[in-house]
Amino acid sequence: MHATAGSLALFVFPFVLLLCFLLYWAGARHAYLTRSVAAAGDPEAYDWHFFVPCRDEEAVVGTTVSRLRGDFPAGHVWVIDDDSDDATGAIVTAHAESDPYVHLVQRRRPHARTGKGAALNSAYDALDRFLPASTDRSRVIVCVLDADGRLAPDALPVVSGPSGFGDPDIGGVQVTVRMRNVDDRTPLPGHGRLRNALARLLVRVQDMEFTVSNTGMQLLRNRTGSVGLGGNGQFTRLAALDHIAATERRPWQRGALLEDYELGLHMILGGYQIRHIADTWVSQEGLPHLRRLLTQRTRWAQGNLQCVRYSSRVIASRHYRARGVLETLYTFVQPVAHLVSLAVGAVLLGLLLADEDSVEVLEQTAGIWPLPVGLAVLSIGPFVLWGPVYRRERAAGRSWLTGLLWGLALWLYAYHLFPVSARAFVRLLRGRTGWAKTRRNAEPVTAATAVAVEH
Repeated sequence: MHATAGSLALFVFPFVLLLCFLLYWAGARHAYLTRSVAAAGDPEAYDWHFFVPCRDEEAVVGTTVSRLRGDFPAGHVWVIDDDSDDATGAIVTAHAESDPYVHLVQRRRPHARTGKGAALNSAYDALDRFLPASTDRSRVIVCVLDADGRLAPDALPVVSGPSGFGDPDIGGVQVTVRMRNVDDRTPLPGHGRLRNALARLLVRVQDMEFTVSNTGMQLLRNRTGSVGLGGNGQFTRLAALDHIAATERRPWQRGALLEDYELGLHMILGGYQIRHIADTWVSQEGLPHLRRLLTQRTRWAQGNLQCVRYSSRVIASRHYRARGVLETLYTFVQPVAHLVSLAVGAVLLGLLLADEDSVEVLEQTAGIWPLPVGLAVLSIGPFVLWGPVYRRERAAGRSWLTGLLWGLALWLYAYHLFPVSARAFVRLLRGRTGWAKTRRNAEPVTAATAVAVEH
C-alpha cells in the first residue's frame, strides 16, 4: 500500500507542478498584455535620496554618481563604501568635495562587509541624522540603485503619480529592470566569435527574463497584493522604512541574501502597499559569464530559501489577501520545488534503470507518444510565447522567427534554476550565508582573481 501511494505521488507531482506553473504563467502574461499606462505625478512634491551600496566599484561608481546628479539635480546621492579595497571611496570623496548633494557613508571592518542590508541600514542612519526634525518623512523617497544602475530620466514623475507615491497607502514602488548591454556585439573582448555569440545570447535571455517574464510576474502581483521589491530600482517611502525599523529594529534585515524582497515582505506585513510600475525602468549590466551568473543566482535562491521562515506570518497577516498568500507561498517554494523535481527525476531514472523489463516498458509506452509530446508543448510553449512579446517590446526590428528562437533560448536558460537551487540548499545546510559580490564586466579578471569574493 505504501509503495503504491509513493509511486502515485511520484507520478502526480510533476503534473501538479506543471499545472501551478501554467496557471501562474497565464496570470502573468494576461497582466502584462492588459497593463495600463501609469499617469505621471509631480516629483517636486517629494525629496529624493539615492542609496548606492558599493564594494570595490571603482570601475562604475564615478559614472553612476555623475549621471544621477545630472539627471536628477534635486536628488541627494548617498554612496555607501563597504570598506572597498580599491579607489571607490576616493572617487566618491572627490565628487562630495565639490557637490553638497553627494554624500559618502564610509564603513570599516570588522563592521563592514556584513551584507548589503547592513550597508543600506548605515545609509538609513546617516539620512536620519541629516534630515531636520521637522521633515515630513512621508514625503521623503529613498531609491536604491546598484553601483552600475542607470535610472530612466522620466522615472521620478512616473513613480510620483497616482499608481505610485501619489497614493498615500503606497510604501514602495519597484520599476522594471533592463540589461543595457543587450546590443553589445562583443561582450567578451579578446575572445572568439563563438564565445561572444553565446555571451550575447546569455545577456539577451537575461533581458527577456527581466523585461517581460519578471515584469509580467510583478504585474500579476499588483493584483494579488504581493509585489516584491528588487535590489535595483527600488523606491521606498521613508515613513514606511521608519515603521519597519520600529517593529523589526532595522529596515533591512541583517544576514538576508534577499534583503530587498524581505524588505517588501516587512512593508506589506506592516500595512503598506507596494506597486510595480512597468512604464519606466532602471538598467544594469547583463552578465556574459555563465559562472558569474550562477554565483549571483545561487545567492538569490538561497535568499529565497531563507524567506520560507516568513510563511506563518504571511498566512496569519490581515494585510495579505488569500490570493496574495498563495502567490507569496508559491514564490517561497520555488527553490524547494526545483530540488524535489531533481530528486523525483533521479528516482524515476533509477527505477527505470533497475527494472530488467525497462526496454519492454519503454516499447509499451511508445504507443502513448501524444502524452509526452503534449507535456513538452505545455512545458516549452510558455517560454517560447514570451519571445514574440519581447521582440515587439524591445527589438521590433528583428524577425518573428528570431523572437521565437529567443523564446526557445529562454526555456533552455530556465534550467539553470535547478543547479543553483541545489547549490543554495547545500550552502544553507553548511551554514554559509556570506554575501558574494559579483564582479562587473569592466573589472579585469586574471587567473588569480576570484569571480566572486565571499565575506
